[in-house]
Amino acid sequence: MDLYVNGAQVDATLEGEKTIGDVLRSFELTCEDNSAAVIGIRVDGKKIDADSFDAVAQQPLEKSTKIEFDVVTKQSIAESFKKLSALFTTLSERMAQIPVDLQNGKGKDAVSAIQLLADDIDLFCHTAALASLFPETYTSLLIDGKPFAEFFADFTPVLQEFENALQSNDTVLVGDLSEYEICPRLKLVAKALELFDAS
Repeated sequence: MDLYVNGAQVDATLEGEKTIGDVLRSFELTCEDNSAAVIGIRVDGKKIDADSFDAVAQQPLEKSTKIEFDVVTKQSIAESFKKLSALFTTLSERMAQIPVDLQNGKGKDAVSAIQLLADDIDLFCHTAALASLFPETYTSLLIDGKPFAEFFADFTPVLQEFENALQSNDTVLVGDLSEYEICPRLKLVAKALELFDAS
């Protein structure tokens, strides 16, 4: 059996595992002991999903079996949050600049900043979803004293209003929302992520 974790082959000693399911369960326990979680499994190149898991788990383990795991750790999430903190700090400064860009006819600069905002929020949501695999860590993530979901529930209408202002080309509202609504919230996200401790 060949075992890969995040693309790298690892030495694995079998301890009586007879089926693919035995290996999956054993690896899952190893992950739990090491503050890690499995986010993807492939057996002999085929992605295993919830529908195929039970059938694949019953298959006997062969010498030629190749099992690949995609794994995320608490530590890697903490590192991602630190990087995102820096991104959001830079982005908050950039969003504060949008009214000036719009006044000076630099619409393209404003649009690129807005695209960055969408990308960074997507990246943050993806990382937060991975963090939710570690509930005790995830629940400790507070932004301005609020749980992540509650903070973004309040933020989402602002982003929707911002999107509407962009579509109707209301540059005054775009500038105001950037400077007075979005920028301060991005600073709060950056601060929360900077202080985040995964231990």
